[in-house]
Amino acid sequence: MATTSMTTYTAKLIDGPLEGKTISTSFLDSGDPQPRLELPAPSGGKRYLYVRGSASETEYASDDPTASLPSAVAYRYVETVFD
Repeated sequence: MATTSMTTYTAKLIDGPLEGKTISTSFLDSGDPQPRLELPAPSGGKRYLYVRGSASETEYASDDPTASLPSAVAYRYVETVFD
């Protein structure tokens, strides 16, 4: 079960070159999920830009379901950024 003191969540990459991968990432200080992720390509020399989508999964803490943070958030591919 998730708790309200959770500081990380799972980012699900739903399309693009990293489609189907998941990573663990941290919430912003405000408690919101990251609006965008820049992930290094396995081959190096470039990064993949993903932005937050509207889909998320939430696990509720047993004591206060309204204060719970998402446990997983979907991210969509935008572009490849070359170094």
